Amino acid sequence: MIIQRKRLGDLLVETGFITEDILQQTLKEKRPKQKLGDALIERGYLTEQQLIEVLEFQLGIPHISLFRYPIDEQAVSIVPREFARRHFLIPIKKDGDKLFVAMADPMDFTVVDDLRLSTGFQIERAIAAKDDIIRAHSKFYDMDDSMSELMDLLPQGTDITDETRMTEENSPIVKLVNQLIQQAIQQKASDIHFDPHETKLVIRYRIDGILKTERSLPKHMQNMLTARIKIMANLNITENRLPQDGRIKANIDMHPVDLRVSTLPAIYGEKIVLRILDLGSSLNNLDNLGFNRINYERFTSLIKQPNGIILITGPTGSGKSSTLYAALNKLNSEEVNIVTVEDPVEYQLEGINQIQVNSNVGLTFASGLRSILRQDPDVVMVGEIRDTETAEIAVRASLTGHLVLSTIHTNDSIGTIARLTDMGVEPFLVAASLSGVVAQRLVRKVCRDCIQQHRATEREKEIFAKRGMKIDIVSRGKGCGTCNMTGYKGRVAIHEILVIDEHIRQLIMNNRTVMEIRDYAMKAGTIFLIDDGLLKVKKGLTTTEEVLRVAINE
Repeated sequence: MIIQRKRLGDLLVETGFITEDILQQTLKEKRPKQKLGDALIERGYLTEQQLIEVLEFQLGIPHISLFRYPIDEQAVSIVPREFARRHFLIPIKKDGDKLFVAMADPMDFTVVDDLRLSTGFQIERAIAAKDDIIRAHSKFYDMDDSMSELMDLLPQGTDITDETRMTEENSPIVKLVNQLIQQAIQQKASDIHFDPHETKLVIRYRIDGILKTERSLPKHMQNMLTARIKIMANLNITENRLPQDGRIKANIDMHPVDLRVSTLPAIYGEKIVLRILDLGSSLNNLDNLGFNRINYERFTSLIKQPNGIILITGPTGSGKSSTLYAALNKLNSEEVNIVTVEDPVEYQLEGINQIQVNSNVGLTFASGLRSILRQDPDVVMVGEIRDTETAEIAVRASLTGHLVLSTIHTNDSIGTIARLTDMGVEPFLVAASLSGVVAQRLVRKVCRDCIQQHRATEREKEIFAKRGMKIDIVSRGKGCGTCNMTGYKGRVAIHEILVIDEHIRQLIMNNRTVMEIRDYAMKAGTIFLIDDGLLKVKKGLTTTEEVLRVAINE
């Protein structure tokens, strides 16, 4: 049988999913060795489901969902793990001299030929979503080897005394921890939780802001896992009564990863949380942060000011750092001296001087900020305003002609004014220095592969009417293999931008209440978090439930 080797780009243009211009532009901009399909999906021109549809229809290759597919473990063992992981494929069954293989890219004929030669089987291709294949890998390849090795090595009740077992690369406990981290990165998790229970250790991943249980391990493996993570983070293994903090810099799958480690003594042992900072992830562009048109104009005009403080506020994990870095990226040019003081430095930016806080040697946010001001900066970025001293120095820096960007923990933009005065900064200094406050939250996006239109419920219509809007049709995800049956995939930010004008300055100096400032901001056309969220519901980007989960409906 002659395989018709038509190029993917031509197929996509023929079916009308993309234009010739988009194809040429993506081919020009994509990274070396990046596949065209991945580049188009990354840029939002195509969904994975659309790509699969084209391949299924044009090539006559069946599409299968691995979510509940009965994969034959004997077939899986025929193809080496590294080969399967590198090429995003997994064997699903064998039948006589045929090996059926699910592939993310069934047009990669070199891989098909390699498989045929190395296994001796005729290869029958099927198409599966990349995320489906990654999940199947973690289920059938990754855990089993280390887990079985560990179970053999570890009779119930064995104590941890052998430290070499904790540090050797081929040790099962080392492999197990690496695989847990690797899976979290593959699933785009932001945190890994190791939760000790009375009879087991539960491992949970936070994906798109929601915690989900990944697996449960036997209780007697808890001490080994804890010890291994502490060794990686240079923490004290013998101390289990006090909380400890550390960092792990690792290369997982030739991918640089920075992990912040926090341990906390609980009644059934130490709870450990790893926050994943993916150093390899691409830096955000302001245009891709989900600002609506009005907020985008307000934010860009704020960061173009020569001086003043711009604060970004929101809880942990609400994307504050991404917005800060996107702003710095926009401001970064040869004529501007930008200096930052951060804890930790999450992304390294070319052309920007970044300082890492080190409290062990006395380099705090406040002392670092003081030193920065002697370095002739134009723009100063402080990772977080945590105390009065840092707040006061930031205020003085903005009053002496510097643009200061920072983050602070408050619930909304107007609450930030009260927070600064609570910290002990005089109201007249807050009024004189503050240019604007951006409150931000992240909401899950409706999965584009299983999106469906529904009529809005009466409750939804009420919520919209209360904010002066109308809604008839809303979008929801039905649940598919791509989004792990949740109906959501990826996240988008919702924003509230308070621009400090002369009237608000007068209100601050006269110690007016938060309610009075809010009333004025509403009249002045401020788009509050709930409003921006509901606008994104109207666009079909997210759901009302998601917006109400993160924003208060006043």
